[in-house]
Amino acid sequence: MTRQFVHEKTALIWAWLSLIVIALDQLTKWYVVGHFELYEIRPVGPFLDLTRLHNEGAAFGLLAEAGGWQRWFFLALAGAIGVAIVFWLRSLPAKGQYWLAIGLALVLGGAAGNAWDRFFDGYVVDYLHFHWNEAYFPAFNVADIAITSGAIMLIIDALISRRRDQVAPG
Repeated sequence: MTRQFVHEKTALIWAWLSLIVIALDQLTKWYVVGHFELYEIRPVGPFLDLTRLHNEGAAFGLLAEAGGWQRWFFLALAGAIGVAIVFWLRSLPAKGQYWLAIGLALVLGGAAGNAWDRFFDGYVVDYLHFHWNEAYFPAFNVADIAITSGAIMLIIDALISRRRDQVAPG
């Protein structure tokens, strides 16, 4: 008996976006590590400095001083989130849910970019440092931009889907 398998395209086709995020993230971090000393500051404008920093914690340096266990915890968390996102993307059709698929691909790429640093170096390289006078926002990188942008897209998609479900007759 022969089986026929029907190959349906899924939203996993958006994984190319994750790969671009990882490549851009690693390329910019490679540049910063090669051209900046740790804590070196180069003003770019009145609100932005490029500054090489090493973040051993999570967002905003959360748990940076936790003694080392946080490295493996954040790697495990990124791995679990990555696997969940891949399965989620595989469950979505290739067409029709673009905001959701793109948001997931951005989060996946950003999480993988930072996990790469954490695995090989034990910290994440941050370098974009916005400020207003003496008030400084925590430094971040391309992976963080992708994660934040993806999360915003997921929220917008959830709000739009909820509104669509409320309006739809049924």
